[in-house]
Amino acid sequence: MPCARTPRSMYSWIFRVLTVGLLFLNLVLANEPSGTTIPPESRPCVDCHAFEFMQRALQDLKKTAYNLDSRTETLLLKVERKSLCDCITAEGLS
Repeated sequence: MPCARTPRSMYSWIFRVLTVGLLFLNLVLANEPSGTTIPPESRPCVDCHAFEFMQRALQDLKKTAYNLDSRTETLLLKVERKSLCDCITAEGLS
């Protein structure tokens, strides 16, 4: 009489098949070529890119600081004019 497979032995068999399949899949994927790689000689230097980025960021900060300075100066001149005008009109009224 043939032995009936229990659900437990079926799960064990499925687990073994999946384990062997995953190991085989890992071996197949590991041997695949990684595509087109750029040789190190033609790759740009990471430090050079970082330096250029920092240089551009510094230039942007300088422009922003200059714009803020000029805006502040303009606002101060407007306040001074307004206070002068207020003083002149106040003196003229009394």
